[in-house]
Amino acid sequence: MQTILGANGQIAIELARELRRTQARGLRLVSRRPRKVNDTDEIVPADLLDAAQTRAAVEGSEIVYFVAGLPAKTELWETQFPTMLRNALDAARAVGAKFVYFDNTYMYPQDDRTLTEETPFAPVGRKGRVRGDMATMVLEEMALGDTRVLIARAPEFYGPGRTQGFTNSLVIDRLRSGRRALVPVRDDRLRSLIWTPDASRALAVLGNAPDAYGQTWHLPIDGNRLTYREFVRRAGEAFRTPTSYTVIPKWVLSAAGAVSPQAREIRELLPRYAHHNLFDDTKFRSRFPDFAVTSYGEGLAAIHAEAGV
Repeated sequence: MQTILGANGQIAIELARELRRTQARGLRLVSRRPRKVNDTDEIVPADLLDAAQTRAAVEGSEIVYFVAGLPAKTELWETQFPTMLRNALDAARAVGAKFVYFDNTYMYPQDDRTLTEETPFAPVGRKGRVRGDMATMVLEEMALGDTRVLIARAPEFYGPGRTQGFTNSLVIDRLRSGRRALVPVRDDRLRSLIWTPDASRALAVLGNAPDAYGQTWHLPIDGNRLTYREFVRRAGEAFRTPTSYTVIPKWVLSAAGAVSPQAREIRELLPRYAHHNLFDDTKFRSRFPDFAVTSYGEGLAAIHAEAGV
């Protein structure tokens, strides 16, 4: 049995599809209100803030994937995320399951350095500190050795379906609806973006690779990094829409944070949009050389096809 905690988000949906495609064992989906992705899925309602419910939800699991998300509200992240993760780690240890932690890059330095699995944490802002503390919690569990644990870390998302990410909301969704794209801070800095189905496929690969545990892994991306200027042009070509965009200066986004929830969410990430974002996936590519990464062209074409236009 493989169990996905936080089962309704886009990463979880794609992960469930991939595990059903590649694994013969059972699949259990856990969230407050889980929904089947595949006909054969077992669904278990549970609140990850409740330790007993979390333990019961993972009983009998061989592998537990923690892909839970929360709304973009700092207070929720601070008060709920660490508890959810602690309960999940304790539950996996109690039932003897392996643990796969899906992570982001909020805890990394927001400058031009190349980010590898060994890059020290230097979070900017409250959400970054939460993610840094959570990653440290998992690393401490890994060091204890009682549970086989791995960390799978992804940069900013872009993708199909309900993919959550600034590139989707500010660029892709706006261009598809005939509006001008909005680019935060600068349009001439290289971005590292991951196609959400690739992130989920890579999670499935790592979770089922015995030698992947006890390590942190950067998930694979299209190595041909684009600036937002180039990304907007390619998106416009794929969607057959005008490729106009507006660069929103840092001071405007900072000021907008006083009234806009989305602007508040992006505010503490603004330094990374002023620099090249160089996420290095060499370790994963070296271990899994046959993993097929979706190119930007292929991803944008798939989004266009999904829209049915």
